[in-house]
Amino acid sequence: MRAWVARAARRRAVECVRLPVPLPAADELLVRVRACGVCRTDLHVRDGDLPPHRDRVVPGHEAVGVVVAAGDRVTAPGVGTRVGIPWLRRTCGTCRYCARGQENLCPSSRYTGWDADGGYAEYATVPAPYAYELPAGYSDEELAPLLCAGIIGYRALLRLAGLPEGGRLGIYGFGASAHLTAQVAIARGAVVHVFTRSPAARALALELGAASARDAEAPSPEPLDSAILFAPAGALVPVALRALDSGGTLSIAGIHLSDVPPLNYRRDLFRERTIRSVTANTRDDGRDFLAAAAEYRLKATVSPYGFDRADRALDDLSAGRVRGAAVLRVPG
Repeated sequence: MRAWVARAARRRAVECVRLPVPLPAADELLVRVRACGVCRTDLHVRDGDLPPHRDRVVPGHEAVGVVVAAGDRVTAPGVGTRVGIPWLRRTCGTCRYCARGQENLCPSSRYTGWDADGGYAEYATVPAPYAYELPAGYSDEELAPLLCAGIIGYRALLRLAGLPEGGRLGIYGFGASAHLTAQVAIARGAVVHVFTRSPAARALALELGAASARDAEAPSPEPLDSAILFAPAGALVPVALRALDSGGTLSIAGIHLSDVPPLNYRRDLFRERTIRSVTANTRDDGRDFLAAAAEYRLKATVSPYGFDRADRALDDLSAGRVRGAAVLRVPG
């Protein structure tokens, strides 16, 4: 099969190679991949911002495809089912974090496209308990970014941001995750203000129903109850904190963030402002978000790329040239 690999010794590049079709383990599904989202985490793996867990790993953890085979311990989903392969691949199930419903913090957790080969390939495997069955009414390309961008944004919004009913939400950065999260927030009655350096992204935000869309460092038009930082720019942390009303929460929704400049306690944190980080997600987050996606019928804005242009898709994402979410179409 054809696949793209990231080499630990060669930063900022991926290479298209031929690999054997993987064999599913006893608890795994073999999936014929039809589409795979290009996530900023893939970019961090390619560029070495995330320490490589293995050489020549196949990136991609927003894969949509059809089950073509399964290990002998798998009872469902069956062959022919459309499934999603997400970032979270395995947890131990027994540590104190797993026991209290925080499997996203499991120290033995493993991840698709980092610890194990992912969806930049014609075939991929996934442990059956970690695969998602997907809502109807979406194309493969529309579903792909829901599997990480959507789920992480949902966790940042619903689990960590502390947004009150009808509250005022600031979104910093407006890429794949943010444009889905904004729609969920608006559907739930929030007033959303978007801050991003991209004029095209600001236009998309207004098109999707944001109350305002401004430059990334512009002052907020009103005090915010909550804010979510999607851009991997630590310099925006104090900007977002200063936009919060008393008691507001800033949720940082990225696996990688550049250094945060020094904070001034009285100006940036006083009056019970809170900073929270998002670390991966639980399977319940994914199930709940996909149920919300079925209810709200989100508009997933995608920029499709042919499978042979995965390197270009990553370069475009790095340069801010992608509108919405970049998605690889996998032929076959």
